[in-house]
Amino acid sequence: MRSQRNSEQMSNIQFDRTVPIFRIFDEQKAMEFYIDFLGFALDWEHRFEENFPLYAQVSRAGTILHLSGHHGDASPGSAAFVTMHNIRAFQQELLDKQYAYMKPGVEAMPWGLVMNVTDPFSNCLRFCEQSTD
Repeated sequence: MRSQRNSEQMSNIQFDRTVPIFRIFDEQKAMEFYIDFLGFALDWEHRFEENFPLYAQVSRAGTILHLSGHHGDASPGSAAFVTMHNIRAFQQELLDKQYAYMKPGVEAMPWGLVMNVTDPFSNCLRFCEQSTD
C-alpha cells in the first residue's frame, strides 16, 4: 500500500532542468574562458554588495551554467556532462579561436563522441554527442 501511494504521488513530479554550479576564483579568467572561448553568453550577474564575490549565469544553446566566487557554493574540480549535437563542428570552432590554454580533442567512446574541456579552475565540461546505436 505504501509503495503504491508513493508511486502515485511521484508520478506528478517533474524536473525541468539541472544547472551545475562551478566555483571560480578569477572573474576575468572565467569570462575569457566561458564567453570568449566557449561562446556562452552572460545572462546575468549578481553581487550582494560592491566588492563581494560574483555569482553569474552563462548559457549557450540550451545549456545553463552558474559560476560562483562564493566560498562553499561548489568545489573546484567539479564536472558536468553535457549532451549535444555536432560536436566536431563545436570542436573546430574552439580550435579556430587559437585559445592558448586549451586545444580540445574528440574521443570515440562506447556511448558516443566526447570532448573534455577544463576551465582555469579545474572544472570539467564533458561534451558528448551520444551514439544512436
